[in-house]
Amino acid sequence: MTAPDINDLLARNAAWARKVEESSPGFFKGLAAQQAPKYLWIGCADSRVPANEVVGLAPGELFVHRNVANLVQLADLNCLSVVQFAVDRLQIEHILVCGHYGCSGVRAALTGDRIGLAEHWIRPVRDTMDDYRDELAALPDDDARADRLCELNVLRQTRNLIHTQTIQDAWARGQALSLHPVIYGLKDGRLRELTQPITADNQNVILPKG
Repeated sequence: MTAPDINDLLARNAAWARKVEESSPGFFKGLAAQQAPKYLWIGCADSRVPANEVVGLAPGELFVHRNVANLVQLADLNCLSVVQFAVDRLQIEHILVCGHYGCSGVRAALTGDRIGLAEHWIRPVRDTMDDYRDELAALPDDDARADRLCELNVLRQTRNLIHTQTIQDAWARGQALSLHPVIYGLKDGRLRELTQPITADNQNVILPKG
């Protein structure tokens, strides 16, 4: 199957915009006037996990940051800036840290595949794998190990997020903010929570060590 060229994409965009405006007259005018989402999505760049569609939200309802393997690294100013803007300026109320089964970055970390520049990026996933080597080794096969490492990675990144100054400051001033570690199933399209929602009151909920 041949992929559409840019002209096809522009035509699809025009058709989509017409359809939205016909079903909700004035939608884009209202959207341009303000941005007031209640959710921040930190997810993987994988094309099979379209953030808005997965949770059934329209444009303007979900603030999104995506990167390879949904990492929250404390040296990543891009991610930290998105979090700070979302929490401090947009006053979002929920942050979803979303990984997905079948993640190529996690699989590469598990198998030792060389993937160029991204090799440096997924080093934290390999660190998580090393921390849980015994647990992963006890699983029956590589598919099971990859699935579990996807979950552990989400939990590790959520823990990293908890430790950011932005989140700690928000909770210290009493801002209503919940973090949600979730995993997405490519085979069934479902999101699953990996822990209860994390708030200022239970931020020490059990998460990965290390």
